[in-house]
Amino acid sequence: MLMNERIANFPQQMREAIAIGEKAQLSAAKNKIQNVLITGLGGSGIGGSVFAQIVEKEIAVPVLVNKDYFIPAFVNENTLVIISSYSGNTEETVQAMEAALKQNAKICCVTSGGKIKEMAESNGCDMILIPGGNPPRSCFGYSFTQLFYILDFHQLMSTSHRADLAATIELLDKEQVTIRNKARAVAESLVGKMPVIYCEARYDGVAVRLRQQINENSKMLCWHHVLPEMNHNELVGWTEAHPEVVVLMFRSEDDYSRTQKRMEISKEVFLKYTPNYIELPSKGSTQLQRSIYLLHLGDWISWYVSEIKNIDATEVNVIDYLKGELSKI
Repeated sequence: MLMNERIANFPQQMREAIAIGEKAQLSAAKNKIQNVLITGLGGSGIGGSVFAQIVEKEIAVPVLVNKDYFIPAFVNENTLVIISSYSGNTEETVQAMEAALKQNAKICCVTSGGKIKEMAESNGCDMILIPGGNPPRSCFGYSFTQLFYILDFHQLMSTSHRADLAATIELLDKEQVTIRNKARAVAESLVGKMPVIYCEARYDGVAVRLRQQINENSKMLCWHHVLPEMNHNELVGWTEAHPEVVVLMFRSEDDYSRTQKRMEISKEVFLKYTPNYIELPSKGSTQLQRSIYLLHLGDWISWYVSEIKNIDATEVNVIDYLKGELSKI
């Protein structure tokens, strides 16, 4: 399946993910869960970043995201550790799981197989198996959706997410043509330029996702930052002409009013130094819907750039080279 076919299949993937979550066989924690750690990298880990920001106002315990070989010292028998590795062989995540086992955490794995599956089975850990055989970044829907069901099972959040997930899928179905047309137009503006992504802090995970997709699918460098933080440092860097830069600004109606004003003032600064400024407004009535709408729009943008450049969006030869060299150590 080509990358554009995988992106087009995203709403259906979320439907399948919901069915998987509904049937998941999980076990109760022996101890009261006092904090949650979601550990994973790349396409397997970005779901945790987006999820943690969506639920932060609902969940009464800390939900942290980890993207490393190591896990924090606070992880113990009162911690729910969610191991997210699509292939099941991500070496950083395998090591993190080993540490979580040693620190007696309650562990639930989201994977398609590999070493993570073997470790879960041999250690009696909870596990949700998702379909394998695809690039991890094209399976965001599978891994992301399971996080709601895991925290729901452990009574850390309400079941209201089920209706919200269904409404999100309906939104994507309804807006598919509009999303693709917008994505194509944005992509044409990005070719030969340097994308810079800005957004309100609560949408940081969505901006990271777009950055990753531009890196992997479009084979381009870019960077991102969030407001208000960038107003305290990066804004000062806008002091000379950068015609090669295209600013992509995520906008949502739930952006904090003061931050919206900051965006408008920042826009004035950007336009002094680059003529390339594009706003990407979200659609939807909840943060989940808005986040997934923007995420799906970004996925299409990254693919259309690859189409215009006539490159293979799927190949990641440099990552394969890195893993090959590491395997020699």
